[in-house]
Amino acid sequence: MPVVDFALGTMGFGTKVDPATSLDLLDRFADAGGTIVDTANCYAFWSDPSGGGGQSEEVIGRWLARRGGRRDQVYLSTKAGAQPVGPGDWPANREGLSASAIKAAVEGSLRRMGTERIDLYWAHMEDRTVPLAESAEAFGALVATGAVGRLGCSNHPVWRVERARRIAKDNGWAGYTALQLRHSYLQPHPGVPVPDQSHRFGWVTEEVIDYVDSEPDLSLWVYTALLNGFYTRPDRPLADAYDHPNTSRRLAALDKVAGELGVSRNQVVLAWLIGGKPAAVPIVGVSTPEQLDEALAGARLRLPAEHRRLLDDTV
Repeated sequence: MPVVDFALGTMGFGTKVDPATSLDLLDRFADAGGTIVDTANCYAFWSDPSGGGGQSEEVIGRWLARRGGRRDQVYLSTKAGAQPVGPGDWPANREGLSASAIKAAVEGSLRRMGTERIDLYWAHMEDRTVPLAESAEAFGALVATGAVGRLGCSNHPVWRVERARRIAKDNGWAGYTALQLRHSYLQPHPGVPVPDQSHRFGWVTEEVIDYVDSEPDLSLWVYTALLNGFYTRPDRPLADAYDHPNTSRRLAALDKVAGELGVSRNQVVLAWLIGGKPAAVPIVGVSTPEQLDEALAGARLRLPAEHRRLLDDTV
């Protein structure tokens, strides 16, 4: 099990975060006991002049080569399905989840990161142009060959996750054992669009929580856990979808807990997610050592029972 129970999100590494800073942050994370590094083969195509991704995986590959012999201390998580592969507009031009696309994607990720295996491999976006059985068989084959240790899916509706898991089980293939979705302490009003969330089924819902809590082999990973800096940065406002009474009540509870414990809002949110039921693995993107230190402290924070009750019971 990882010493630090959050994943270092590396979406901007090699693009928005320059390679030298990215390598330094990876070093600091590992030296502090962090083990889980999360990326995707498409990161970050929207920030690179080439229009293609892979920059983050390339930085991770340079880092692993530089650290030499420490690959077994790192838990690598990457994704396939959203990389642009031709002309046109995204997402119409993305690679998708056909058997051939999955094979090409994993080969590219392994090459860029300079490793023989990926510990957790995700279907990044669903692809309804491909039969679920085709994708399930292709992903299961990667586990069978040892190229991948475990499988997950991101931004999929629950019914398709369950159907894919059933197909895999019925055929004796490895199936999905992790979900990756957007989640934080504050929640938008149901049905109101959030501008920076393009995935229709990319949210943790009560149904998702019940599903994960009911399936012992399923784990939950969450992105945008810190709402792009909102909790601690006044220059990062919330979207209009969060403008409802429960936001005010939850912020008041969050401020009370943070004040009594002498920590930041971010640290309380991370501790709340990690210690929840079901527990979540937050994916935290950082661009400075200070942000990393704050996240590390939040991951190690254990909320007293009375503070957790206050946070949980505020609706």
